[in-house]
Amino acid sequence: MAYYVLFDTETTGNQEEDKIIQFGAMIVDQKGKIEAFDELCSTDIDIKLEAMEVHNITPNLLHGKPKATQTDFYKRLEELNSNENYLIAHNISFDLGMIKKEGFINQYQIIDTLRCAKHLFPELPYHRLQYIRYALELYKVEEIEAAKHNITIKAHDAIGDVLVMKLFLTKLVGKCREIYPDYNPIEKLVDLTKTPVFIKTFRFGKYKGKDIEEVATLDSNYLNWMRTSMSDLDEDMKYTLDKVLKS
Repeated sequence: MAYYVLFDTETTGNQEEDKIIQFGAMIVDQKGKIEAFDELCSTDIDIKLEAMEVHNITPNLLHGKPKATQTDFYKRLEELNSNENYLIAHNISFDLGMIKKEGFINQYQIIDTLRCAKHLFPELPYHRLQYIRYALELYKVEEIEAAKHNITIKAHDAIGDVLVMKLFLTKLVGKCREIYPDYNPIEKLVDLTKTPVFIKTFRFGKYKGKDIEEVATLDSNYLNWMRTSMSDLDEDMKYTLDKVLKS
C-alpha cells in the first residue's frame, strides 16, 4: 500500500548554513487515513530576521524542542522511505535539500506541486502556493478540511501550507485525468515533476512581461548574460534559455 507524504519546512533562512526549525506534514494512505504532524525543532543555527519576518518563529519558541532528526515526523519519514511511496512538496528541491542536510537519503518517488502547477495550470500568472490558494478558491473549503485534523491555517506556516497543498494536489490529480486520461494521474505527476517547463514570458528583470523567444531574437546577449552570470536561476529558466539560445 502506497503512502503519500506531503510536507513543508520552515527554516532559519535560505542559505547553505541554514537548518530546519519546523515540520508540517500530512501522511495519507490509499484508504484515506491521515497522520498530521506540526512540530518545531531546535538547531544551533540562529534564525535570520528575514526568516522570522516570514514565518514568525522566534528563538524562544524552540527552547526544549527536539532536533529535526528526533521529531516524530522525521522518524516516520525514514520509516516510509521507499520507492513505492511518494514524497510531495511545493518547490520540493528546497525542502528536500533541507532534509538532506539532516542526513536523509531519498528513496521516495517525487512530486513537486510547483512544477506540476506550471505544467497543468499555465494560464496562471504565478504559481506560488498562496496565490494558488486564492486563484483556485481553495480557501473556501480549507477550514472544513482543517477542522477534520485540528489544524490552524496561517500563511507561511508549515502545517497550514501542507493542508493547502493537499487540497491543491486533488486539483492536480483532477487536471491530470482531464488532460491525460490514459495515464495514472499520480504517475503522471511524477513524470511532470521530472520534466522542465518551457517559460513563455519573463516575470522579472528589464524584459518583464515580454515573450522570451522574441527577446532572444532582439537581445540574445542579455539572455547569454543571464545564463552565465545569474547563479540563482531555477531549472525551468535554465532549460528555457538553453532552448531559445540554441534555436
